[in-house]
Amino acid sequence: MENSSGTDLFMSKISKENDMILGTIYAIFGVLSLMGNTTLLFVAYRKKSSLKPAEFFIINLSISDLGMTIFLFPFAIPSAFAHRWLFTEVMCMCYAFCGVLFGLCSLSNLTVLSCVCWLKVCCPGYAGNKFSPSHARLLVVGVWCYAAVFAVGPLSGWGQYGSEPYGTACCIDWHAPSYSTPAMSYIICLFVFCYIVPCIIIFLSYTLILVTVRKAQHAVQQHVSPQNKISNVQTLIVKLSVAVCIGFLMAWSPYAVVSMWAAFSDPDLVPPVAFAMAAMFAKSSTLYNPMVYLVFKPSFRKSLFRDATKCKRTLCPCQTDSQQKGTASLSKLNTKDKCNHTWVSNGLNESHQSCRHCPEGKTGHYLDITPQRTARILIGSTHSEVAVSQLSNEINSDFL
Repeated sequence: MENSSGTDLFMSKISKENDMILGTIYAIFGVLSLMGNTTLLFVAYRKKSSLKPAEFFIINLSISDLGMTIFLFPFAIPSAFAHRWLFTEVMCMCYAFCGVLFGLCSLSNLTVLSCVCWLKVCCPGYAGNKFSPSHARLLVVGVWCYAAVFAVGPLSGWGQYGSEPYGTACCIDWHAPSYSTPAMSYIICLFVFCYIVPCIIIFLSYTLILVTVRKAQHAVQQHVSPQNKISNVQTLIVKLSVAVCIGFLMAWSPYAVVSMWAAFSDPDLVPPVAFAMAAMFAKSSTLYNPMVYLVFKPSFRKSLFRDATKCKRTLCPCQTDSQQKGTASLSKLNTKDKCNHTWVSNGLNESHQSCRHCPEGKTGHYLDITPQRTARILIGSTHSEVAVSQLSNEINSDFL
């Protein structure tokens, strides 16, 4: 970086105002990604004994997103604010290597996750029910090895790393294919095996899953045996996995399009701002995984709430005790008030009404009966009322 050509290579090709905006957005992405992925890994560690095999890939995805956050954002943010790449060429190579490794690991991880969901949902009788955590761990290792092959390639002469066309970051050298055959073959293999094939696999897997889900719902409506239905947990994991995959592909697709535009045409024709915007969308992929799973997955959300409550009790024991006392006293007042004014019907005759809140020893004609939540089911031309607690797990799984 001492010569002028090297200095010009690492100067920003976009305006200072755009660089400031880019640096600010990167800073926001970095903080949110660090908080979200760290929280997700903490929750997963707390419930490690009850993790499902498919959730191992969610944890691995969070690890790769956290790796991208730690190894890329601290270099991209100050460089964007400085309007140039601030570090050495060696650090540029390391930055590009980490970006390719963690990015391909995330995409490969989502591809394997889609295949596992297809196996669990569409083929439970053959191999889906036999898929164990040990199988998941083995596939996670395979994901990292697959990503490492393409990340190490440019370091060994198959392809090249260099500065991004907008100047303040590093990735694959998109000018190299115009004069290097190995670089062109690397770009073609990267595009086919690390984008086209994974996208096709993900699309086909979730299409087959959705078809199977529709068939299962139709079978339920036709009163077919519930053995073929999808369990509540499997259905939830499928929905969340689809959400994560869609978010990830939407984030990386602009970068893939712009990169292929640069690789198979003149890179100088591609506006540097287009590369900068595509790179920003690609880095936003680190936010989707924790956002989806911490917000929409009940087990992760409940575990996080439980740990947060314990932490609050540890840090503020006095406040917690006073709140508990106030809640207890308020509960007693509400109980007395309800005993005097509230009657609850349990489906009995009017002369056998009961007050569910009245303590024993209270005078009057009371029955110690707690009303149950009931559901009215139509069977033929008659109605039957049963307690919700008596409904089977198979039926409850339909009300996801």
